Amino acid sequence: MNDFGFEEVRTVDVVVIGAGQAGLSAAFHLRRAGLEPDRDFVVLDHAPNPGGAWQFRWPSLTYGKVHGMHALPGMELTGADPARPSSEVIGAYFDTYERTFDLRVHRPVDVTAVREGEGGRLRVETSEGVYATRALINATGTWDRPFWPRYPGQETFRGRQLHTSGYPGPEAFAGKRVLVVGGGASGTQHLMEIAEVAAETTWVTRREPVYREGPFGEVEGRAAVALVEERVRRGLPPQSVVSVTGLPLNDAIRAARARGILDRLPMFDRITPAGVAWDDGRTVDVDVILWATGFRAAIDHLAPLRLREPGGGIQVEGTRAVRDERVHLVGYGPSASTIGANRAGRAAVSDIRRLLDRDRVTAPTA
Repeated sequence: MNDFGFEEVRTVDVVVIGAGQAGLSAAFHLRRAGLEPDRDFVVLDHAPNPGGAWQFRWPSLTYGKVHGMHALPGMELTGADPARPSSEVIGAYFDTYERTFDLRVHRPVDVTAVREGEGGRLRVETSEGVYATRALINATGTWDRPFWPRYPGQETFRGRQLHTSGYPGPEAFAGKRVLVVGGGASGTQHLMEIAEVAAETTWVTRREPVYREGPFGEVEGRAAVALVEERVRRGLPPQSVVSVTGLPLNDAIRAARARGILDRLPMFDRITPAGVAWDDGRTVDVDVILWATGFRAAIDHLAPLRLREPGGGIQVEGTRAVRDERVHLVGYGPSASTIGANRAGRAAVSDIRRLLDRDRVTAPTA
């Protein structure tokens, strides 16, 4: 509101929500297409610092342990110390990138809702005011929506429960009996670290882990992305690319399997005050339950646009929401990998340029 009580609405051509890999890629391509930040487009990011979700990663996830971090368009990441925490390496890289290309990211800014506005524009409601935009690039990722499964008795557990999103590193589990839930990359990394200091570890997964041997090249990558893309095309909630690639069978995994650290149990049926229990009578007492159960797309702010399909997801063609051509989702589903996010940013901007050009041609003249 201004001093006279009227709502101030800032008008731009494009709003980008999120400044992780996908959002910065989109901003780069908008800049290259001739759009000026803070005049033609704006990038809004709710995180306190550059780095996207990487800035929140646990300290023991060093840069050398990161799987396939792909450089942002126009600037390579070189000379990084593999022993340095990935949060620091990638945070510094993103910061340099934003300044090099003068992307002028607004932060911290929370986007509360995107809804239909006036004159065919979208209304983006944020903690720094309202934007009216002709197109929206949503690059909010998943970090803000950790998935916590619900099991009977969960509220009775006397120990500590936490999610990957709050994982502090292995030292916090020294001398504890720890249960790790989840068969993905994070779950196995947590488990192998914690096993070095914990009194005892137990691993449970919904399915038998699938291990992948041999190289994972471009052909394999395209096949994995295609599986995720098919779900999105059908309007189903996306799975991560990692969920369809399997776990890489490297030396660390082989050693952990040989030591019995990766001997998994099927999912328990209920949680007890002292631990977990199965219907066959088996019980395990633990001090900590660590839920390495993944994340869901952080898209609740798009709810007023009614983009979801009956299957629960947003149907996307390329990056464009099928139900609203003004909305593009990058870093969503098949573009959730770092290399996929780069390509999605470029594709979204290409599509949006056509939309903006078409609108200019069809706009009424005075």
